[in-house]
Amino acid sequence: MTRPAPSTTGIGYDLWQGGYMIETENLQLIPCGPSHLATVLKDKKGLEPLLGVSVPDGWPVFPGAIPHIYEKLGSDPASVGWWSYLFVHTEGRTLPGDGGFKGRPDGSNEVEIGYALVPEYSGRGLATEAAKGLVGWAFSHPEVAAVRAETLSGGHASIRVLEKLGMRFAGATDGVLRWRLGRQDFREGGPR
Repeated sequence: MTRPAPSTTGIGYDLWQGGYMIETENLQLIPCGPSHLATVLKDKKGLEPLLGVSVPDGWPVFPGAIPHIYEKLGSDPASVGWWSYLFVHTEGRTLPGDGGFKGRPDGSNEVEIGYALVPEYSGRGLATEAAKGLVGWAFSHPEVAAVRAETLSGGHASIRVLEKLGMRFAGATDGVLRWRLGRQDFREGGPR
């Protein structure tokens, strides 16, 4: 049975998933709970009837992250929303990517984002759109002081996404570039 597509906009509670869904112009970012992850670990195509989506063969881009996130959510189920989101492209109800945070805010009240799209959805602005949604959701929590991200020095498309978010280069170590956006520099819809 296919569930109906939620009809909320912005950041709203998704009754079917038990967490907060982020909705952008072309995407629904559905918080990935333990049941989603268990389904993916068993058979990723199991998400199709669960969410009413089609799952591309190349998804997930980083399958090794799924067991780690499943373990983290298993030990702290209330942290749904601070881990993984499933990116559903509303046109055609396809699952082109996923991303989210690397856990709750740390001791400095900062969070780190990450995202990935299957190749056939790259170059359409969806990574930027998803990342903007994640950053907006993070800053909707008053305790979040900054959002960070890391990318490889050769990740030109990812670097451009982070620049579009208004993130600033914060340093590099062993070919990994670190980026940061402080609350004071955040503005809904783009950089200040």
